[in-house]
Amino acid sequence: MFRRERSIPLRGSAAALCNNLSVLQVPSRNLTHFGVVHGPSAQLLSAAPEGVPLAQRQLHAKEGAGVSPPLITQVHWCVLPFRVLLVLTSHRGIQMYESDGSVMVYWHALDSGDASPVQAVFARGIASSGHFICVGTWSGRVLVFDIPAKGPNIVLSEELAGHQTPVTDIAAEPAQGQDCMADMVTADDSGLLCVWRSGPEFKLLTRIPGFGVPCPSVQLWQGTVAAGYGDGQVRLYEASTGTLHVQISAHARAICALDLAPEMGKLLSAAEDTFVHIWKLSRSPESGNTEVEHCHGECVPDTQVCGARFCDPAGSSFAVTGYDLAEIMRFSSM
Repeated sequence: MFRRERSIPLRGSAAALCNNLSVLQVPSRNLTHFGVVHGPSAQLLSAAPEGVPLAQRQLHAKEGAGVSPPLITQVHWCVLPFRVLLVLTSHRGIQMYESDGSVMVYWHALDSGDASPVQAVFARGIASSGHFICVGTWSGRVLVFDIPAKGPNIVLSEELAGHQTPVTDIAAEPAQGQDCMADMVTADDSGLLCVWRSGPEFKLLTRIPGFGVPCPSVQLWQGTVAAGYGDGQVRLYEASTGTLHVQISAHARAICALDLAPEMGKLLSAAEDTFVHIWKLSRSPESGNTEVEHCHGECVPDTQVCGARFCDPAGSSFAVTGYDLAEIMRFSSM
């Protein structure tokens, strides 16, 4: 069971975007950082365990070419082996900052040359794998940036061409040291999933077909892909083969966020039906298939939920954002 904790106030509400919440826990300082997007700016907040906000910072999208300020599409902390970077995506480009947002270390402008006049240009979907940061784009391509141990000498090393429609989300987990280990998955507006092995050259291992419904959020856990769809379903696939293990009619409306607590194998799903559900994933010792148990359901009444994340690797607390809601709601296990 989870109970409501003290909320963290926001200067404005979260924009109505999927995956509109990023959380970074800093155990050494007993702090949790939160990032939320609204329009052309992103709010960064730091809070102590009792919920008292300690610091706030606002970041704005770099202008680039154009007359109107660009809209930010996502904010996400990327935890690399040797540093933590904060990544912002927008309709103009990709910005990378030091983890506290104090210094921009890299700016990549999006090339709209291939876009038709009626096509929106944007980046969306952010994940880190090894010393790479991967970012999805409107064209379906995934940009792979090679990140040095320190400094701003970031290089666009590769572009992955697995999707024909805009990328919606990217998830990765550390490879377990096995050959052909799937350690990254990308999703798009058609529901197609691409499973990759990262490295100096990324390799496409398998494609999991969509069925005409967008896949706004995806996660990866011990070789299992968890995908949340626009029809409210959560599907669990074997990453290496694309085999469907579990299909859950989890929500009555489109799913807007998934998150995983890797230490306990907990999966969080949040949707436009105002519900947040927590599921326990496990592997059957007999068959090796993934099994699911429902652990908790939380209703956030009269709210269009847009982001939800666990606040710790064990999944003992989580946070939720909603459109037109000027706070981050927090829940912790009793």
